[in-house]
Amino acid sequence: MSKLKTKMHELRKERNMQQAELAALVGVRRETIGNLENGKYNPSLKLAMDIAKVFDKTVEEIFQFEEDDN
Repeated sequence: MSKLKTKMHELRKERNMQQAELAALVGVRRETIGNLENGKYNPSLKLAMDIAKVFDKTVEEIFQFEEDDN
């Protein structure tokens, strides 16, 4: 089983951006951003691309799948 890892939290902190600010920019609720950052939610391709655009990064630079050991 693989788990989605994200660099969203680090990128937000570098820009002094709150979850609510990012949520407003990409058209989702703040809770969605929190769930993404905590690995509880996988984004749609459109949402992943919208987030990448906000940070001027590629989707692959922000989201990676990490294999579980078990």
